[in-house]
Amino acid sequence: MSLLSRIKFFLTADRIGSDMVLTHWLLYWPFFMRLFCQSRLGAFGVNSEVRPGSYIIGASKVFIGNNVVIRPGSFIYSDSRPGGGEVHIEDKVLLGPCVHVYANDHSYGIPHSAVFDQGYPPPSRDTTVYLRKGCWIGASSIILRGVEIGCNSVVAAGAVVTKSIPPNVLVAGVPARIVRVFNTAT
Repeated sequence: MSLLSRIKFFLTADRIGSDMVLTHWLLYWPFFMRLFCQSRLGAFGVNSEVRPGSYIIGASKVFIGNNVVIRPGSFIYSDSRPGGGEVHIEDKVLLGPCVHVYANDHSYGIPHSAVFDQGYPPPSRDTTVYLRKGCWIGASSIILRGVEIGCNSVVAAGAVVTKSIPPNVLVAGVPARIVRVFNTAT
């Protein structure tokens, strides 16, 4: 790969991360980070940030609302194929460091065949991940494909969320289970 083609790849790739050396440095300066994220992501809200050390793969299918910070060590993976799953992070979502969000995974149902050789399932909107307004995703949590985290819900640090959770609950564990329901009556 020639130097010119490598530079073009870094400037046009559908991803953000420290492996994208030329563009990664833009994340250190708020003005350039904002311009870069607005051009690369599907949506990028007011007062939102993507911090250096975070990764976003399939950036054009990641939609970030207002007042969201993607912290170092976090990994967001959408399915960049046509018709594939997206990642929607609504307003005022709190993300701890090292949070992983996946809108795709590997196929693995063929016996005696390496998972590596089985590829990916067909693209599907059913794999879209939604982090609804006001939820809090604790450090080192994993959100798997097709999951919706309800408004104002909390995912405890280190939890693995395999199924959608309703609004106003606390989930914890592997796999994540509801451990508390917040009283919404005032």
